[in-house]
Amino acid sequence: MADKIEQTAGHDSLGQFAPDFAHYNDDILFGENWNNKDIDLKTRCIITVVALMAQGITDSSLKYHLENAKAHGVTQQEMAAVITHVAFYAGWPKAWAVFSLAKEVYGE
Repeated sequence: MADKIEQTAGHDSLGQFAPDFAHYNDDILFGENWNNKDIDLKTRCIITVVALMAQGITDSSLKYHLENAKAHGVTQQEMAAVITHVAFYAGWPKAWAVFSLAKEVYGE
């Protein structure tokens, strides 16, 4: 489990085209926000998966955040419980979509 989140995707993908966006993504969102110690990384990972699920975002960004959650100690059992709980509030079809990605990430 990493103690600090470091991100370079913004600079790698958009550094020349949109340097301000790359800065906000890598240095502010991930550099400052994700490394704020008021919420532990495991909880922050769960919150992020829930927020993406609630919006119906099931692209590579959700997969990244599922992988990040797993890397920061969210077990398969915990993730299944989180997705099930959120399904009642965010929508059953969204849960089905998230479970498909979660099964890939957790190796089932």
